[in-house]
Amino acid sequence: MDEQKKTYYIDVGTGEISQSATSSTWSYKIQATDEEITQLRELFDQNYSTEWKNFIRAHIPFVEYHNDSDNHTYDGTIQQVYGMIHKLGDEEARNHIESMNILQKNE
Repeated sequence: MDEQKKTYYIDVGTGEISQSATSSTWSYKIQATDEEITQLRELFDQNYSTEWKNFIRAHIPFVEYHNDSDNHTYDGTIQQVYGMIHKLGDEEARNHIESMNILQKNE
């Protein structure tokens, strides 16, 4: 049985997922099942945790950004977020993400 898709509004910067277009600012409109939204929420939560690690690392001057595994983790997760939004988003969302050139070629 296919789950019913609902409309959601996403703000990647804040990690906000809303069903209301007017309750806050948003950047992307998607159609997703409850399971897909749970997956997206888990990616946002993972990056939130990684952001705190990066904040702490930023205060340690001898660890270079490009050699920090937490930064690579964050970058990989944000690509997954944009990949999901690209897959589930409306045409405007897909076009914008494609223009960012952030996705791997196989997505």
